Parts: sequence; C-alpha cells; structure tokens
Amino acid sequence: MGKAPITSPLEAKARDATGQVLQEALVDLIDLSLVAKQAHWNVVGRNFRSVHLQLDELVAAAREYTDQVAERASAIGVSPDGRAGTVAKHSGVPEFAVGWRNDEDVIKAVTATVGEVVQRMRARIKTTDDTDLVTQDLIIELTAKLEEAHWMWQAQLA
Repeated sequence: MGKAPITSPLEAKARDATGQVLQEALVDLIDLSLVAKQAHWNVVGRNFRSVHLQLDELVAAAREYTDQVAERASAIGVSPDGRAGTVAKHSGVPEFAVGWRNDEDVIKAVTATVGEVVQRMRARIKTTDDTDLVTQDLIIELTAKLEEAHWMWQAQLA
C-alpha cells in the first residue's frame, strides 16, 4: 500500500513495541472468546445452566476488549491482524479439549485459561510502561476485568 494511511502519535520505536503488545493481546483475546464459546457449546452437568451463562459473559467481555485493542492499534498507526491463521499461529491461550465436557472440568479449564491470559496481560502492562501509557491504561483495564472473571471462576472450585 506504500505510505501508511494512519500516522502515529508515537515515535517509531514506541509505536512498534506498543503495536506488538496490542497484536499479542488481540490474538489472545480472540482465542479466549473462541475457547469460551467452545466450552459454552459443550458443557454438560449439574451446573450446566450457570456455567453456560457465565461463559457467555466471558465471551462478551473478551469480544468487547478485542475491539478496543484492535481500535487502539489502529489509532497508533498499526494495522491489527485478527485473521484465523494469525490467531492459530500466535495465541498463547491453552487449547480447549474437543467434545462434551463436565461442568467441573470446564470450570477448571476456564480458570486455568483465564489465569494464563491474565499473566500474559500483566507482562504487557510492564512493556507499555516505557512505550505508551494510553495503551497501558487499556491493558490495565482489561486485565482488571479478566482478573475479576478469574476470581469468579476460581470461587466455584473452592
């Protein structure tokens, strides 16, 4: 395309580092929403309904933040890439087993998955401390929401 159509408020090095953080977060959030939907469709058991509905809440949160992360990348002049192949190749989200899953197994798997995404987001908070505080604020906000979800999933195992 030649010259980038969107200019960045950041200098090139900060833009590139921040763009990498946003791209990694984007891929993880897309995959988190896909894993939660897979679990949503395949959960069975005594607590089916509550787990099924809680998974929808997780999907909605992941999708909301996916859009915010992608739009932040665009705002700093970085083209976001949420294609299926990119997500499959670069996601750090643990794979969710195929087939019907007992509600307790789903709760354990989702708890571990959200916990992993939280840890990855916390590392991104540190990275953006030196590159872009506006992006850092977004990552902090979404990490807080994910940590709240993580707590609620863990509480079911207590």
